[in-house]
Amino acid sequence: MKATLLYRHREQFHDGAVLEVVIWRVPNIVQGSEHYFKYRLFYGNKEKRLIGYDNERGKGDHRHYEDIEKSYIFTTPQQLIDDFLNDVRRYQS
Repeated sequence: MKATLLYRHREQFHDGAVLEVVIWRVPNIVQGSEHYFKYRLFYGNKEKRLIGYDNERGKGDHRHYEDIEKSYIFTTPQQLIDDFLNDVRRYQS
């Protein structure tokens, strides 16, 4: 089985910020995670990632909020997107 793209969305804001979400279903569990999804969610600009969620190999599921990195408990792709967008909204307000 090959990796299958489940979701991709990219949005450019008038202030230069970019929001991008990419989620793949992969044939093997990503090292450090306990599920079959590989993902990267990014909100920021050319200079800096402001909000990010990813499951980098070996690090597992985690989130970035400005310069703070914390582990993240992944449940479903939809919950991942919801949590990310809630963080972005919080940051924007």
